[in-house]
Amino acid sequence: MSEDKNKNAEDKPSAQYKHITVLLNEAVQQMGVADDKEAAIYIDCTFGRGGHSRLILDKANAKSRLIGIDKDERAIETANELTAQDSRFSIVKSSFAEIKNISIEQGFLGLVDAVLMDLGVSSPQLDEADRGFSFMNDGPLDMRMDVDSGISAAQWVNETDENTMMHTFFDYGEEKFSRRIAKAICEHRENNPFTRTKELADVVKAAHPNWQKGKHPATRIFQAIRIKINQELDDLEQALKDVLVVLKPGGRLVVISFHSLEDRIVKRFMRKQSKGDDIPRGLPIMDVDRNQTMKLQGKAVKPSKDEVDENPRSRSAIMRAAVKL
Repeated sequence: MSEDKNKNAEDKPSAQYKHITVLLNEAVQQMGVADDKEAAIYIDCTFGRGGHSRLILDKANAKSRLIGIDKDERAIETANELTAQDSRFSIVKSSFAEIKNISIEQGFLGLVDAVLMDLGVSSPQLDEADRGFSFMNDGPLDMRMDVDSGISAAQWVNETDENTMMHTFFDYGEEKFSRRIAKAICEHRENNPFTRTKELADVVKAAHPNWQKGKHPATRIFQAIRIKINQELDDLEQALKDVLVVLKPGGRLVVISFHSLEDRIVKRFMRKQSKGDDIPRGLPIMDVDRNQTMKLQGKAVKPSKDEVDENPRSRSAIMRAAVKL
């Protein structure tokens, strides 16, 4: 079942939480960041509030470069502060689906030492009610990572046909009562178009027949809408495809996922690249001839008990890494 980055976190007051970078040391270690790598190039595909980026800079050589990518305006504001502090760092306001084009523009296509993708919605995005991600903190129904592009969650909920909505809830939220909930939403919007997060959460809550202990019934619905309007899975698949030409031989890809939909895509991609072409059984083909492009780097890593105790929002995180051959 899907495990969102902030599963169950909204069922507790947001004041209990601050933004804590998940798998901070583990991710930077897997990237192979070290000060003996002269003039290395690193990409942090989801800058967020810069936790991973700051540690990368702390450990990187003085001649290395770090490029951050994010489409959230508030993340860009934080990144601009880091840019002013460290000349090795620069930020690009974009989706990480554009990683190939960004690499071409920056002049380092095929030269990157490591790429980090820390997926999902961040704590500040969830806790700031005016962003519209939260079903516990009432605010405008928006949910866009980049508020300057795409349609808002309110537009999507008010304009999407019932059948499409039902499939979205099932595919992106793995919600087994998707049909019933979609019907309730469509009936409500006929006379009362949705504008607020609490309004939508209340309708979902009333329509959901099976509440799980410790989990708000709107959790999967909000996740599905967010993934849909931000094209999160499409962007992930595009970025994974293009990272192969961005990395140099020996370059590392590190991905932290927070729900099963993301992790399934990452796991499938890395396994396929490490396996290479499908060869009929019995053919005398050497491994070198299978067109393998990556090698898995250790086993999947999850947060330690201490990290989960300190930051409950990390509980569903899983990190995978691979090296380009």
